[in-house]
Amino acid sequence: MNTFDFAGKTVLLTGASMGIGEAFARELSRRGATLILVARSEAKLEALATELGNAHVIPQDLTTAGAAKRVFDAVTAKGLDVDVLINNAGFGINAAFDDIPLTTQREQIDLNVGALMELTYLFLPTIERRQGGVIQVASMASFMPCPYMAVYGATKAFVLSFGEALWAEYRPRGVRVLTLCPGATDTPFFERAGAVGGADKRARPEDVVEVGLAAFLAGRATVIQGTANYVASLSPRFLPREFTAKTMARIAKPKEPARLRAARRGA
Repeated sequence: MNTFDFAGKTVLLTGASMGIGEAFARELSRRGATLILVARSEAKLEALATELGNAHVIPQDLTTAGAAKRVFDAVTAKGLDVDVLINNAGFGINAAFDDIPLTTQREQIDLNVGALMELTYLFLPTIERRQGGVIQVASMASFMPCPYMAVYGATKAFVLSFGEALWAEYRPRGVRVLTLCPGATDTPFFERAGAVGGADKRARPEDVVEVGLAAFLAGRATVIQGTANYVASLSPRFLPREFTAKTMARIAKPKEPARLRAARRGA
């Protein structure tokens, strides 16, 4: 596979307003890429784009029907050709399955799976023509059942399977497809998810981005950030799945139901 340089390339990045997405934006800007920043918060995107310079902003809630096509149409209207797509947007909720509203469960699927798949489908023809690539941001949750984040874990398992399949399909066609699997990372994800604790053990978003970009340039199919995470990802291969599921349930079980947490916050 040919060498790849981000300088002068156009990168579309979802979930760009914070966390891993923001770290991707800053590093790719430093490497000379033109950025197309996508997220719900227009104010945050505009502030980041102003700071970085060569960036375009497309505010969009990717959980809504037709959002991927609206992003594609907006990029086309700007006369831009995407070299690299980074599907980073996603969210999860840490609570019992029946404590999470059905609309929220559906939004996890619509964002983590639906929008990711649709954006990939829409932009891949241009990406192939320009011999670029795709980075799908999955999770350590891709490798094992995730009680109390059941839908989130299932969506990330989809991302891993989908990404690795496309890697095998598109590698002979000169297109890189990497699935990046971070573990716990110091981002606002945990605040939204309702998970607490372990902040001192979370990776820096910049470290996740560094590992991801190196693996992308090397043409790898999948990369897991952190040695401990890599070892943990292997455990379901050697341990009974029931044991893994029960262990994860003990780790992830909320101290109180989500409805009670919401009540305490006055929600």
